[in-house]
Amino acid sequence: MNVYAKSSETLPEAADLLQLEQRLIDAGTPFAVVTVIRAAPPTSTCVGAQALVEADGALHGWVGGGCSQTIVIEAARQSMRTGQPRRVRISNEPAPADAKDEAGVEAHAMPCASNGGLELFIQPTVPAPLVAVLGATPAAHEACVLARRVGFRANLAGEAARAGQAGFDAAALDRAGTSFVLIATQGERDEDALEAALRSGAVAVLLIASHRKAERLREAMRLRGIDEARLAALHAPAGPAIHAHTPQEIALGAVAGLVALRHEIAEAAARAQTEAQTATIATESVPPLPPCEALGAPPVPEAQAGRYVNPVCGMSVEITNAKHVVEYGGQKVYFCCDCCKTEFERAPERYLNAGDDLHAEKR
Repeated sequence: MNVYAKSSETLPEAADLLQLEQRLIDAGTPFAVVTVIRAAPPTSTCVGAQALVEADGALHGWVGGGCSQTIVIEAARQSMRTGQPRRVRISNEPAPADAKDEAGVEAHAMPCASNGGLELFIQPTVPAPLVAVLGATPAAHEACVLARRVGFRANLAGEAARAGQAGFDAAALDRAGTSFVLIATQGERDEDALEAALRSGAVAVLLIASHRKAERLREAMRLRGIDEARLAALHAPAGPAIHAHTPQEIALGAVAGLVALRHEIAEAAARAQTEAQTATIATESVPPLPPCEALGAPPVPEAQAGRYVNPVCGMSVEITNAKHVVEYGGQKVYFCCDCCKTEFERAPERYLNAGDDLHAEKR
């Protein structure tokens, strides 16, 4: 649910936002803090105003009116997906003469009739990936410590298994939200640990083992019913060859493998997003969003499920969070702000025909 504050009495105080940040950090939930760094009147916010956007699009605080909130929320969610901060300008005016580093600013047209301007800085906080280290060996303990020092959350699992108890549980790994599993059993229930890791939803499984031992364990996993697609998630040996001899050196090599995988996965995700955006631009000629006063402008087609094109100004509106809704001709029409909703209600036939599929609700 979006939290759009309407007055100073309902706006969360800075301390409230800080408490919410801490709760989200403790829960391992991503979020982004949006700060106004430039405000050109007329606008309903000021420099220094802040809001917090959760991963589901819920917005707490106030950084501008309803026309800009859709842009703010989507930019914040993209920032969370990439893990990178960004600067966003929402304005119909040229960049200010004293503005710096224009290459790093993401520009959007201001869709509201007020025609003010905003510049925002968005700082995402994405929880560190969780590594489950399976094993009760000295290398397992060292790897857990090193993983934390290089930005992972790391849990050590293996003491129970060493004592003969059920210590390797795929469901438990999933409940904890495990991203990576590092197996450092080194001869103590290797197959049980590896099977549990591969049956979990972990993105990657790293195994401290020689090439020869790794191949033997791969074959054992096939006999246990692990398919080739899942075996592709197994990385063994766990890290680069550094001719390790001591537990500390073995752990260092394994954690180096974790770091390399973390960056490879992040870079692949960023490339995929860039390619998807490029493909969309190449296949769809989408004009820039017009301001609300551009009455009668044709709406921009929106193919993404769960979104709707505001027929008045052409802005894409997220259906689940829409606050301004009108029912007309047997279908719901969604708007980015009250201004557009009011304009539509004056002459709905001007913007929308009941049988027009272009404006149909996307589910």
